[in-house]
Amino acid sequence: MSLGPKRPDVCGLGIGAQIFRLSGVSSYAVVPVAEWKWYRTSRKRNLLESETIPAEFADRLLSGESPLRVWRDYRGLSLQALAETCGVTRQMLSMIEHGKTKLSAALLGKLAGALGCDMDDLHV
Repeated sequence: MSLGPKRPDVCGLGIGAQIFRLSGVSSYAVVPVAEWKWYRTSRKRNLLESETIPAEFADRLLSGESPLRVWRDYRGLSLQALAETCGVTRQMLSMIEHGKTKLSAALLGKLAGALGCDMDDLHV
């Protein structure tokens, strides 16, 4: 295994990837964590911008169903799994889905991040 030259910085952080070659072929890249996080965020944003939503999803929203529940079902998450991801109880999410309590801005942000949607998509 040999080291190749450092590659250019892809996200403007002033740091680049180190490329490792096996038998003269670029095989692995080591990137700083800041670049990796930037890449993951950018990739997620690009995927979301190109995401299409099925008609059933839109129909459920238009019929007045809880946006949180529709997004959660669409992403295939249980109440428990989403609650654990966001650091709240399953009961709290259930109350939000049933309109018995309101979302805080902080929780709204966590839910949107976990569901891969904008905060506006969850607002009722």
